[in-house]
Amino acid sequence: MASIKVRAAVAIAAASSCVLPATAQTVSTRELLPAPPGAIVDRRLIAFNGAGIADRWPAIVSKALVGSDGARKFYQWYVSIYTLRRGAYRLNYQSPRNGGALTRVEQANGAKMWFPLQSVKIVGSAPLMHRGVEQLVVASQEMAADCGSASIVVFATKPGGNVGPVVTVSNPCYLRARIGADGTSLELTGSYYNASAPLCCPTKNNATATLRYVHGKWSETPSYFKLQ
Repeated sequence: MASIKVRAAVAIAAASSCVLPATAQTVSTRELLPAPPGAIVDRRLIAFNGAGIADRWPAIVSKALVGSDGARKFYQWYVSIYTLRRGAYRLNYQSPRNGGALTRVEQANGAKMWFPLQSVKIVGSAPLMHRGVEQLVVASQEMAADCGSASIVVFATKPGGNVGPVVTVSNPCYLRARIGADGTSLELTGSYYNASAPLCCPTKNNATATLRYVHGKWSETPSYFKLQ
């Protein structure tokens, strides 16, 4: 009897694997067409269309080495989003190629330095715009001579089935985000600068604001950080 149950469990698992794609944690680069540039740093499976697991799209953060100066290494970071089509995950959107969160890293006047310095992470996913449909939230930081700038970018599906940024919140030096306790908003934290404040001296340290999508538009309360 035990062996029959084991065989039945194996059969069910095999049947499921034929129908459902791998989870975001087990998708290999061989299943991503084309593979994301460089080494994968972070990944997530996003229900952009609010459907079952078979319609969820892998979002991949990766970085590729562009140069080095001794032990110091410089990277171009990427955000790549794939859709499942014809049995494979095919590239739908990529930054910086399609704009969005990142810019191109370039060598500085022939020196062994490449700017901007970048870092990216996936904050998470949540139904920020419509019930049952997820959006992807990505945080990025770019720096050159000063403290640089930070951005929080929300990605969603657009007309035609493609995915892309729908709102960007930016701030000098740093900006953090997390999914709100209600699951439908973003809690933002950063240094607030009024119109005359220099980078050294923020008007308010660790200012907090809430970003929501209400009646077809994004709203930030209080209005501490720049919306685009």
